[in-house]
Amino acid sequence: MADVLLETAISHWGPRFTANGVDASDFQRITSSLTSWDDWCAGWSRGAEEHLELAESAQALGRSRSAGEFFARAATYFHFAKFLFVHDLDQAKAAHARAVDALTRALPLLDPTGRREEIPFDGSTLVGVLRVPRGTGPHPTVILIPGLDSTKEEFREVERSFLDRAMATFSLDGPGQGEVEWSLPIRPDWEVVGEAVLAHLENVTEVDATRVGVWGVSLGGFYAARMAAANLPIVATVALAGPYDFGAAWANLNPLTRRAFEVRSYSSSAAQAERRAKDLSLEGYAHLIRRPLLVVMGARDRLFSPADAQRLARETAGPAELLLLEHGNHGCANVIYRHRPYSADWMAQHLHAPGSPPDAQ
Repeated sequence: MADVLLETAISHWGPRFTANGVDASDFQRITSSLTSWDDWCAGWSRGAEEHLELAESAQALGRSRSAGEFFARAATYFHFAKFLFVHDLDQAKAAHARAVDALTRALPLLDPTGRREEIPFDGSTLVGVLRVPRGTGPHPTVILIPGLDSTKEEFREVERSFLDRAMATFSLDGPGQGEVEWSLPIRPDWEVVGEAVLAHLENVTEVDATRVGVWGVSLGGFYAARMAAANLPIVATVALAGPYDFGAAWANLNPLTRRAFEVRSYSSSAAQAERRAKDLSLEGYAHLIRRPLLVVMGARDRLFSPADAQRLARETAGPAELLLLEHGNHGCANVIYRHRPYSADWMAQHLHAPGSPPDAQ
C-alpha cells in the first residue's frame, strides 16, 4: 500500500530541496530508498552523514573551502530530515541538533564566512547567522525569515543571491522555527520579533541599520508583511509565497503541514491549531504597509491561493509590485531563476547596495 504522507512529501517538495542545496541525484537516491514516512528522518540523516564524512576528510587535508561546502550541505540534509517529521520529536530533535552542529562547523569555512548571533527574547533566545560581503562596511543587510518548516540551515543559496550583490544577510530562527521551535511557539505578531532583531542589528558594526530589508518565504512571507506593516526601520520587503490569511487556507493544507503547525504552535489539538491559524491574518495590517513591497507568488501554489498575493499587493498603501509566476509552485522553487535574481536585484536597488542602479521613479 502506498504511503500517502511519503508521497505528499516527495511530490510537494522535490524542487524546493534541490533549489536549496540538495543534490538532485541525492534527492532521487534517498527518496527512492524509502517505503514509509516513518523512514524519512533516518533516510535523510544517512544522506547527511555521507556529506559530513566528506567534510571531515576535506578538513583533515586542509581543503577548507570544500569542507565548508560539505558541512553546509550536511546541515541542509539534516534539516530536511526533520523539517516536517513532527510525529517523532525525539528523532526530529536529534536530526536538528546535527543540523545546527554541521552549520556551526561550516560557518568559519564559508566564503564569505558566517557568524552566529543570539538575541534574548521572551525568556528564550532567537538565533541568527550573519554573513557579510566583501568590501568596506557597514553594509546594507537583508533579514531572511523562514516559514513553517524551514530554518536558517536551508538558506545558503538564498544568502548567495544577496551576498553576490553586496548585501549582508541575517538568516533568522524565530518563534516556532529551528532552534527556537523547542522553546517558543509560532506567533502572529512578528512586529515584536522584528523590533528585537532590529535592535540587535543596530549594535552590529558590519550592519548599516539605515539600510535594512526583509525577505520571507511561505509563512515567513506573512511574518515579513507583518513587520513591514509596523513602524519599524525597514526600507523594503519581499514576501515570497506567503498567505494573506492562514486560517482561511487551513482546509486546503496537506496533513503534514497542518500537523506541523499544530505542534509548532503548541496547540493541544487539531481544532485548537485551526483556531490559532486564524490569528495569522493580514486583515487590518496590509493597508499599513507604506514602504516598497515585492510580492512573489506561483500561480500553481498548492498551499496558498494566488489571490492572497494579489490582495496583499492591492491593499498596501505604499509602492507594491506583484510578480505572479504562471508555472510557479509553492515558494516558486521550481522556477527560482524567475524570481530569486530579480528579488535580489530589487532589494539591492532599494537598499542602495554598491553597484545597484538608482531607484526607479
